[in-house]
Amino acid sequence: MSCSFSRRQFVTAGASAVAAAAGVTAISSNQPVFAQGPGKKLKIRVFFAIWEEVQDNVQIDWPGRGYDFRPVLARYKGALESVLSDYEFVYSIASNPDAVNQILAEDGDSVHGYILFGMNNGIQLVGPLQASGRPTLYCDYHFGGCGQFLIYTAHLLRAKIENVGFIASSQLADILVAAKCFDVIAKGGTPKEFTEAVAKVRQERTKPYNERLKIIEDKVDCLSPKELLEKLKGVKLLVVGNTGQGFAGSAKEAFGMEIIDLSFGDLNDAWNKALEEKTEALKVANRWKKEATTVEAGIDDEELFKSAAMYLAEKSLLDQHGAFGITINCLGGFYGGHIFAYPCLGFFELNNTGKVGVCESDVRSALTHCILTTLTKGRPCFVSDPILDVSTRQIIYAHCVAPTRMLGLDGPANGYEILRHAEDRQGACVRSLTPTRYMTTTIEIDTPSKRILFHQGVAVSNSYSDEGCRTKICAEIPGDFEKLHTQWDHWGWHRVTVFGDLKKEIFELADAIGFTIVEEA
Repeated sequence: MSCSFSRRQFVTAGASAVAAAAGVTAISSNQPVFAQGPGKKLKIRVFFAIWEEVQDNVQIDWPGRGYDFRPVLARYKGALESVLSDYEFVYSIASNPDAVNQILAEDGDSVHGYILFGMNNGIQLVGPLQASGRPTLYCDYHFGGCGQFLIYTAHLLRAKIENVGFIASSQLADILVAAKCFDVIAKGGTPKEFTEAVAKVRQERTKPYNERLKIIEDKVDCLSPKELLEKLKGVKLLVVGNTGQGFAGSAKEAFGMEIIDLSFGDLNDAWNKALEEKTEALKVANRWKKEATTVEAGIDDEELFKSAAMYLAEKSLLDQHGAFGITINCLGGFYGGHIFAYPCLGFFELNNTGKVGVCESDVRSALTHCILTTLTKGRPCFVSDPILDVSTRQIIYAHCVAPTRMLGLDGPANGYEILRHAEDRQGACVRSLTPTRYMTTTIEIDTPSKRILFHQGVAVSNSYSDEGCRTKICAEIPGDFEKLHTQWDHWGWHRVTVFGDLKKEIFELADAIGFTIVEEA
């Protein structure tokens, strides 16, 4: 994809400091915030975390440039006032904690609880609401603020925050049922009791796993741990426009792999050469245009030509350094004026030809991709920004970089479309329409901590939603769905998915190298 938030870290201010800044009396999670009486009415402030109602001036963020939130806001307001008609609602749009603090200060203690809809990825407003101690319902807007939602809710669980409940669902009905938990507060209950009620609703609204789901048999020919470690010795990963040296020592120690840092200048030199020579880049661009089932209007031959030249530049650097994989600081490079074409189609081509291309200079995911592709004797992987949906029991793996040979280089290629990035409506990327009814294995290998994050899901469909990233593989989780909320604060947003049931192979690898498995489902 192209989303700038998967590697982002954030700091939550201390409760007392934030509450003081907001001018709100912080309360204990075991303290009621509403006393019933004649004429008294529960008052809830609803925050919509968005940059602007119509995203015309947002450079890059989910759901996408030009997205019109106005119908969404009207629908949410109408539904809340219908379902919770006994309560008084007040509404605010905010894009930073300072704005929230000012609103809380003006409200004083007159507001008894909050609902927060996380609708853009680059905005995090939970801190001041958490610090107030008042009951808060945090809702993920599907294909909107998902990355921040996952990272912060994992923090809430890990820190055992008792006044903030949360739910991620594509169905407004689930959110409204969770909002009904404010009845606990209206009856004199505490924020902790409210949060416990929301957690119960979230678990009850999570769709049961479909035990009758027919999974297509998919035997993956894998290397043994010994063969894999031998094969990985000396394998090189290129990091462009950033540094991978934080992983260099541990990757060398665990797998014998090498990380080489390169500059944007190195990439541009190779890109300009491919542009000047033209012939090969034109061949690649024409092939993409012919193969794709759709090329979105606005993506002209020049855009495809520049993307093809970027692919040839990536390939040239791999050949020059004898490397297996490359990851590029694509967003920093493109928006900083350091590169002049998105590298996404280039990564798509590399992954389809047995090499590794990973976006956002994500070294950990790129190393994981290299290891998985080697383990499976060539299967491409999919590095994604996942979304959770309790209404379908699905994790949706979303990105704008995706291969079309998920079943192996010798397997069938699925169809794909060439589209503009949803976030900024620029460049060219792919929507890969991947196979369904196959078991998938998703991991992250963290060499510094000697841990492997692990879960599995059954690919059941592809989402064609125009919101968020282009390729969206929807996978139903057979394991503990609730547990999927717990690891994002430590591991970040990206995950690496490969088609095939590799549980046995991953666990054997962990035993062989002395790594710990962290099962997140």
